[in-house]
Formats: sequence, structure tokens, C-alpha cells
Amino acid sequence: MDAVRVALLREVLAGTEWLGATRRFAGVLRGSVVSHGGGLLLVGTPEYEPWHLAAHLVDEAAWSGTPELAPTLVRHDAQPSDPAHLAVGLGRLAATGRGETLLVVSPNGPEGPDAPLLERVHDARRAGATVLALGPDEGDLAALAHESLAVPQGTDLDLDTVQHLVSAAAGENAVPAPRGPRRFRDRLSRLTEQLTAPPPARW
Repeated sequence: MDAVRVALLREVLAGTEWLGATRRFAGVLRGSVVSHGGGLLLVGTPEYEPWHLAAHLVDEAAWSGTPELAPTLVRHDAQPSDPAHLAVGLGRLAATGRGETLLVVSPNGPEGPDAPLLERVHDARRAGATVLALGPDEGDLAALAHESLAVPQGTDLDLDTVQHLVSAAAGENAVPAPRGPRRFRDRLSRLTEQLTAPPPARW
């Protein structure tokens, strides 16, 4: 993401519903994991893996002093030989239960959740997990979720950009609102550095 675009993004969005929507969704996410002491699982689809969101949530968890925000990334093609943080497979969803939060990130269209993933999400909800969905504006996943943030096709914001806004807001929601222009500039500068940094290897 271009640094200038990041710097202007929130100013541009100030007159739209997106800032409020992403902050509300982030507040639900933060509230769910903090109230239960953690247990955040993050999963995408076979074609779309939200590793970038996972990395940013880890950063926000450290910055905000809210370790509960650090997710476990659940992967469709995880292998035992992968590093520990990348080796958690779909079998983990079968053990999901009350007090845990499952955040499902999915594009619209053919890359969306397939039937096996939807079944696992349904089972996790029945077992007592809080299910959150980011991406689809309609369909079975949105219907299964306790809370969802839709990213309809054809909008000016894509799914990756919305994930950046959600992760940043989750960290902000965890601490008192900064006061004064200097704190705002510091925060914006830190966010810009995060979004423009090259991704870590396979994270």
C-alpha cells in the first residue's frame, strides 16, 4: 500500500460510513477476545489466506498491550514441517468451542468459502465460538456470523485495505483515544510504516 495513500486514507474516508463500520467491527472483535481472555482463530479460504491481517494483528496486540488480539492463523494447506506459527491446520477448527473467537476472511465470488469450510464454521458456532466474518456481503458465511463487515464488490475499497483499517482500529480501541495532534501524527506515522513494510517470509 502506497505511503501517501495510507496517510490520506482516513481523511478521505471521514465523510463515508467506512471509518465507523471498520471501527465498530474492530470493537466487536476486540471485545470478544478480551472478554474471553484470548482464543482468536483466523482463517481464510483455500485460495485466500489472510496472513497479512494475522501479522498486523500481532503487531497491534504488542503495541496496544492487548495480547488477546494476537491470532492463531489456521491454514488450509498447513504442513507439519512448516514453522509453528504456520503449521496450524483446519483440524484446529474442530476443537473450537465456547470462549473462542473465529474470524473468517473471505473474498466475494468463486474464491469465497467452500462447503467444507462453511461446515466447520457452522460446527464452531454450534460449539459456542463467536464467529465474525470479513468480506462477503451476502451468502452462507454472512448468515453464520454473529457479526460481519461486508466489502461489496465494485467499491473503492478492496478487502486488503479494509483488513488494514480493521487491524489498526482494533489496536486503537484497546487504548484510550490519543489527544493532541502530535499523538495523532505519531499513530499515523506508525501505521504508514507498518503498511508499507515488506511482508516477512511466509507470514
